[in-house]
Amino acid sequence: MDVLRFHFLDVEANTGISLTENMAMTPTASVSGFYFGHPDARYFNLGKITSDQLDVYAGARGEDIAESEKWLAPVFQQS
Repeated sequence: MDVLRFHFLDVEANTGISLTENMAMTPTASVSGFYFGHPDARYFNLGKITSDQLDVYAGARGEDIAESEKWLAPVFQQS
């Protein structure tokens, strides 16, 4: 949405959504978009994470390894 329309529609007063000086919308939850797939597109998987990566992740988040493992179960590979 361009700035002129943003101000014309008085978006901030009507919704509480504002623009930053770099024209990003805040709060970030107000941003939306359309995502399109293409039948010829090639997608890739980044693979599973291992125990050492899980340890670093849990440490960075300051949470118990078991808690991180619970949330990362779909991408965690026991080693």
